[in-house]
Amino acid sequence: MSEIPAKATESEDPSGGARSYTASAADAHAPRAATGAGELPAPGDAMWQSSPPGSIYDYIKVASFSIGPDGLVDQWSLRAEQLFGLTAEQAVGTDPIEAFVDPDLREQGQRKMAEILDGREWTGVVPFRVPEPRRRGECGEEGLAEVYVMPTLTEDGEKAAVCIVVDVRTLRSIETDLAASQSIFGQSPFGFLLIDADLRVRRANKRFASIFGGSPDDHRGKGVHDYLPRPEADRITATLRRVLETGNAITDMHVTGYVPNTDERRHWSVNLYRVHSGSGRPIGVAWLATDITARRAAAREAAAARRNLALLNEAGARIGNSLDLETTSRELLDVVVPGFCDLATVDLYQGLLAGDETPPGLADGSAALRRVAFASAVSDAPFVGGGTSVEVGAVHHYPFNSPCADALRTARTQRVPAEEGGLVQSTLAVPMVAHDTVVGLVQFARTKGSEPFGDRDRDLAVELAARAAVCIDNARLYRREHERALILQRSLLPPGDPVASGLDIACRYRPGNSSSDRPSEVGGDWFDVIELPGHRTALVVGDVMGRGLRAAVAMGELRSAVRTLALLDLEPAEVLGALDEIARGLGAPGGVQQATRSARRPPEADLSEVYLATCIYAVYDSVTRRITFANAGHLPPVLVEPGEDALMLDVPPGMPLGVGGEPFEEVDVDLPEGALLALYTDGLVESRDHPLDEGLQAFVGALTDPARPLEDVCDHVLNTLDTHHGEDDIALLMARVQGLPSDSVGDWTLPREPRSVGRAREHARGQLLSWGLEPLVDTAELLVSELVTNALRYGEGEIRLRLLLDRTLVCEVWDSGLVQPRRRRARDTDEGGRGLQLVGLLSTSWGSRRTPRGKTVWFELPLPDGETGLTDPAEALLSLF
Repeated sequence: MSEIPAKATESEDPSGGARSYTASAADAHAPRAATGAGELPAPGDAMWQSSPPGSIYDYIKVASFSIGPDGLVDQWSLRAEQLFGLTAEQAVGTDPIEAFVDPDLREQGQRKMAEILDGREWTGVVPFRVPEPRRRGECGEEGLAEVYVMPTLTEDGEKAAVCIVVDVRTLRSIETDLAASQSIFGQSPFGFLLIDADLRVRRANKRFASIFGGSPDDHRGKGVHDYLPRPEADRITATLRRVLETGNAITDMHVTGYVPNTDERRHWSVNLYRVHSGSGRPIGVAWLATDITARRAAAREAAAARRNLALLNEAGARIGNSLDLETTSRELLDVVVPGFCDLATVDLYQGLLAGDETPPGLADGSAALRRVAFASAVSDAPFVGGGTSVEVGAVHHYPFNSPCADALRTARTQRVPAEEGGLVQSTLAVPMVAHDTVVGLVQFARTKGSEPFGDRDRDLAVELAARAAVCIDNARLYRREHERALILQRSLLPPGDPVASGLDIACRYRPGNSSSDRPSEVGGDWFDVIELPGHRTALVVGDVMGRGLRAAVAMGELRSAVRTLALLDLEPAEVLGALDEIARGLGAPGGVQQATRSARRPPEADLSEVYLATCIYAVYDSVTRRITFANAGHLPPVLVEPGEDALMLDVPPGMPLGVGGEPFEEVDVDLPEGALLALYTDGLVESRDHPLDEGLQAFVGALTDPARPLEDVCDHVLNTLDTHHGEDDIALLMARVQGLPSDSVGDWTLPREPRSVGRAREHARGQLLSWGLEPLVDTAELLVSELVTNALRYGEGEIRLRLLLDRTLVCEVWDSGLVQPRRRRARDTDEGGRGLQLVGLLSTSWGSRRTPRGKTVWFELPLPDGETGLTDPAEALLSLF
């Protein structure tokens, strides 16, 4: 194609209007120099520099070809070859209308070509198709081109034309890209910057300008240091340079700065990525920023809420594990330091620690307090609060006008002003309130460098103090209940070592956790030694299931019932049977009768509380050295005979008291002189670490030297076994057999005849004289004659008289009658009915009991000691009238 001269031309548009053009076709191909993104080249020689890659022509592929005077293609450019897919050899010499225009449009195209060759310009959009398949095996396709046709002259002066063609699809793509770019800059809700290779702002959108002020054009040429503090700007500058050099994008980079002319601190999430030209040349870095200040604040709030919740969960798990006031206070400080504060103290009212019944503290908050706990993450020095330093354990008062006294007085949290030049910058004085009662004060402090306490921190401090206060108040209430129950329990146990006829007694009682740092509730273990008529002794050991004051009260009721039943001189099985009824009545609202009626209903209908207890009841006769056992679910007794190994007696266990429905069995065991008998509760032989069987074997093995003093045997057992676990109460009752000597017993059988009264007096007189008890002869003769006379008149069968000498003198009269004697008050005109009254006046005690073959009526006289005077029988007889 010949050189096309550059000249200005003028043409008409299709509508017939004139259009002016300032450049010829050659100008369309002239490269435009570019010195940077968005810059125009300087006039002069720079207009003819070569454009670097990335100019507009790299995006818009402009094709050109020329049409000769004959209307055929005579020149074909490389861009035309790329656009239409035909080589110059294929295109030159062809009619462009016939080659590229659809047959339906060819007639119109020929007319337009004639006009062009006639010297008229034309611009328009023309559909075209490739006449032959493209290279590389592609099929021909249709397209749409924007055509600019300019008339020209050949060297011979003939009319020709130059065609400039642009693919419409490329133009539409560029238009879309420009719209997207405009939306990013103009419509995006995010701040957007285009930073050039010199790290200067080339373009900013309106969102960015709305934050930092001015218009978008005002930010052109600024650097990062114009927007951010120097340390942050240096960091961002290094990051921008790294992105520009490596091309590695940065996402979600947090940037902190300030809004101009304000102290408002803002946070942004910035994404950086390198921007390239159409040819791939790096031209800068794109900056896309999102304001995350609110999100950061919400995240901090959420993190603080999670931290507070975790702290509360930790407090719930760690505070209150002990029922000790000081320990609970230390547990609170272990939770809050250093997770919540740097220093903390706990002050409790001195009256609360002393166990006073009145509510702790005074209304004005000036009562004495004791500092029970202190913790610090920064210093071991005592905490200085209210201007004074208080050591742990010291008793002190807060001044009336101080914030701490005000907190105690109003039960509201107070902020304590920081002392000038001190270590602490923020302090909260939080009253410890439980059940509307202030029990103490907690001070939480943060040192300089830590964030001061906010409203959320204050609410958390109140919650932590309240939880600790409830635990402390519960510990106070528990300690009070524990002490009361312990006093009650110990008051119901025999004082010291009981004395029994024919037995050497030693006993031990150890409350649960008496040697532990954490006292537990008292239990229902008890033992008792009850003297019975005829120098007999009842040995009782029991254990009420459960713990606490209720168990102690139930134990007291059962123990009182046992003593009452024992005085009725019932058989052991009968005693336990009556106790079972009483135990069932303890949990029933209507007592024993209601419990009996409830037993007839289905189990699911019985909603009353059930009291269960185990008990072993034994009656020892010092004359026969025979002991009778009855067992209600208790552990078996242990017997050690002289020269033999210890063994557990086979006593039927029976059902626990309170279950009901099953009778109890009795077992008689003859005990040799010097034998050792041990009764105990399960706390002695059972714990979490030692099962029951193992504990029983250890107990039996500990009784290796029964001949030692009984007190030493008890101590040896307690020291040998694991009795310091503190899980349950321990009751141990040991008795060594010391039978009544045969010369201390007088036993006679009398026929059922009137002369037996005189013989009974003779036997009594002779026996008392042989024992050297002359002062008792007259009284004993009189009372023996009264009992024998009653046996003759109201009894049956032969009569048996027995005198027993031990610490007292006991006289027993036996017969086969079942009718029990009844004491009555005789009237003045009655001739009889005063015998039992006389017995009651002259004896220390008297009574009757049933036996397997009838009954026994007895009386007891004290031995003369030179100090205790005896009642004159004559005076006693006269007093009846």
